[in-house]
Amino acid sequence: MKLAGQVAIVTGAGSGIGRASALLFAGEGAYVAIVDRDADGAEETLATLRAAGGDGKVYVGDVGDAGFATATVDAIVAGHGRIDVLMTAAGFSCGGTVVTTDPADWDAVFRANVGGTWLWARGAVPVMQRQGKGAIITLASQLAVAGGRGNTAYIAAKGAIVSLTRTMAVDFAPDGIRVNAIAPGAIDTPMLRRSFARHADPEPVRETSRLRHAMKRFGQAEEVAEAALYLAGDGSSFVTGIVLPVDGGWLAA
Repeated sequence: MKLAGQVAIVTGAGSGIGRASALLFAGEGAYVAIVDRDADGAEETLATLRAAGGDGKVYVGDVGDAGFATATVDAIVAGHGRIDVLMTAAGFSCGGTVVTTDPADWDAVFRANVGGTWLWARGAVPVMQRQGKGAIITLASQLAVAGGRGNTAYIAAKGAIVSLTRTMAVDFAPDGIRVNAIAPGAIDTPMLRRSFARHADPEPVRETSRLRHAMKRFGQAEEVAEAALYLAGDGSSFVTGIVLPVDGGWLAA
């Protein structure tokens, strides 16, 4: 098992990429802290994880809340003594251009995506420093590199995550902490389906997105989880500061 005996935190683990990653990490021997604001989704992830023989616990709250992040990290360390892997998969998208995006929506997108990366790294890094080892995996997007239409706040937030990932990688490499980002393409998750549903006629938008990938299909959450497992494990021991596309050839096309 690639993560045997390790302790992992996965935010956004109640669905989509976060859920798939939590299940895969647990299947590889990690104890997984399942973090999500959706209590039902988080409990469903935990039930699936346990049914497969894994172990973990649910923590329900807003990933952009500093107090929640601190209290959760403290509870995990008190119970298990360490944090080996942090994956910040929680995210939020609202759609809109710089003109049409409401300031409150802008703030909510940055709170969930950027704040939900920064605050959890802020909590986990000191623990990893004491251990002399750790892996942090952030969630960017292919749109942070390529750009895109009508999703300004989300794309800007994902760009900020890329920059944050790189600076954390440099800051904490001497401590044995590796920090890497995954840039998924369009992955068939509840978030993607909600983004299409914002349009008056979703199907043409969906097809345009699907065909934009060189592989002419959407990705699956499990495919991104496999990349996360690689970045979490010792197989990537000389890898830090990268943005790994898992995008079906979007950036190559």
